[in-house]
Amino acid sequence: MKRLKSTRFSNGYQNGANLIKLRQDFIRFAIESGVLLFGDFTTKAGRQSPYFFNAGLFNRGATLMRVAQFYAKTLMAAERERELHFDMLFGPAYKGITLASATAAALAAASAGERNIGFAYNRKEAKDHGEGGLLVGAPLAGRVVIVDDVISAGTSVNESVRLIESVNATPAAVLIALDRQERGGNATQLTERSAAAEIEAQLHIPVLSIASLSDILEVLAQTQDPNLRQHADAVAAYRERYGAKELVA
Repeated sequence: MKRLKSTRFSNGYQNGANLIKLRQDFIRFAIESGVLLFGDFTTKAGRQSPYFFNAGLFNRGATLMRVAQFYAKTLMAAERERELHFDMLFGPAYKGITLASATAAALAAASAGERNIGFAYNRKEAKDHGEGGLLVGAPLAGRVVIVDDVISAGTSVNESVRLIESVNATPAAVLIALDRQERGGNATQLTERSAAAEIEAQLHIPVLSIASLSDILEVLAQTQDPNLRQHADAVAAYRERYGAKELVA
């Protein structure tokens, strides 16, 4: 199935004051919720990172409702600013299941029911009884946005795209919570582009994010809390070392 060539706008398209505030509000919310932590962490790639983002800790009703509102507002802004049209959401197992379903509910609430779109998700293993198959939820059709927490190696996105295209639906975009804006690879061998940029280049679909590493740095620079501000230099140094080339050039 042919897809339109994308342009990178996971950061650039959200340049209005309200959307900058939305992005920074999300970072503050993630910090307050204990989802975004600062310290000394080891990533899956073996890098020592001064921050850690774990969307699995959005595990209370009120916090899930609020994070879904951030997802919905980001998606509606992308649709408005870039005329990104979509018909439904898809959540890759496992974290994407909750995020996609909650975002669908938030879209309906934000639009007074006008955006009452369907959502679907996949099983890790096909079910051989009942309704059977790999897919659960609304039938995949039209233009589908993949909703997840972050992009690491891009494996989940590639699997999602294959599933969506297997039923003749069209992947429209990927929507994630945080774009780490860092180059792929491990601690010593780095790729030229970030994981999100690789997805866009390979699959020709846009990757949208509620917020990014740039927003984390901005919030740390603005905060009056010395316990948070003390991490700003370490996060900036991490970006200098591992950041996507277009950010640190």
